[in-house]
Amino acid sequence: MTKSPLLSLTPEQWESLCDGCGRCCLVKLEDEDTGELHYTNVTCRYLDTETCRCTDYKNRTTINPRCMKLSPEKLEILELMPTTCAYRLVHEGKEPSADLDTLSVRGRVFCEDLVHDDALPGHVVDWIKTLIQPSTAYEPG
Repeated sequence: MTKSPLLSLTPEQWESLCDGCGRCCLVKLEDEDTGELHYTNVTCRYLDTETCRCTDYKNRTTINPRCMKLSPEKLEILELMPTTCAYRLVHEGKEPSADLDTLSVRGRVFCEDLVHDDALPGHVVDWIKTLIQPSTAYEPG
């Protein structure tokens, strides 16, 4: 198995890699039969939908136990991240997109406080699967 390029990042590079799209903060539904994840247009209540940043980033896993904290020690979580995730793309040796307007959930989502759990299947979206094909590999700078 090839070593992930993510493992060579400094803590500052790691944090700056996040493009702030907010896609990882979308509520996900898992198909009980296939295990496939389906993303909804419903966000965690702690996502600021204007900035697409967590309102309590430092305490995110404490205030929201469903929050997946990606770290160099937990790269297996990458398979649960959107295919457009900068961390996932770098791990796969691809260049992350700089087009935040295309990737951002801003203007496309609802806070989970406004959507009843029973209504979540009606909020499944396919735009989350949009992947911009990179042409070059990422090299940490």
